[in-house]
Amino acid sequence: MTARSSVPPPAPGSPPLVLYADASWVSPYVFSCFVALHEKGLPFEARTIDLDEGRHLEPPYRDRSLTAKVPALEHGDFWLTESSAIVEYLEDSFPLPIRVLPEAPRERARARQVMSWLRTDLLPLRRERPTRSMFFERATEPLSEEATKAAEKLVRVAEALIPLERTSLFPTFTVADADLAFCLHRLILNGHDVPTRVAAFAAAQWRRPSVRAFVERQRPA
Repeated sequence: MTARSSVPPPAPGSPPLVLYADASWVSPYVFSCFVALHEKGLPFEARTIDLDEGRHLEPPYRDRSLTAKVPALEHGDFWLTESSAIVEYLEDSFPLPIRVLPEAPRERARARQVMSWLRTDLLPLRRERPTRSMFFERATEPLSEEATKAAEKLVRVAEALIPLERTSLFPTFTVADADLAFCLHRLILNGHDVPTRVAAFAAAQWRRPSVRAFVERQRPA
């Protein structure tokens, strides 16, 4: 597929952008890169790699991506993995007219903190409310004590981060908003209650066209 937008495309002659995603389109890390590309209005091709079949471990994908992971971004002869690195590369390479990370140093640092934290913490919650439960069958087992504590931490941090009377972390949208909303939807879509202000934040982010483009895309049965 090719993303389309009214935002001017990269300069003529610029190499095309290719995003490699998991075949089921449930990766939160693919989600971050997908949203960043859409928000910036950058034309890109999406290709899928079947992780269940181990296609990411086969050359040439393994060798070009270095780490044999998804997502991967191909930009001409340059390949990059790790979603945070991809988002920052897109921000640095195509900074205008749309930014997806804050310009102010402290706000940018906070956005990076949020994105890094969501990728490295809350493992019990991520294990018991996997992203497949957001897009395919809902989870049925109650959360374990460990996952309950992780869920409570997620909500506590979200409440501390979300400004009063606002549905974004910063004055303008950033990928950190989308990432936090995605993680909160592990709870929301599986029927867990979250505080009203947190739910309003998550719902507002879930309505963004870039997010809807990911959420509503066709997935394998």
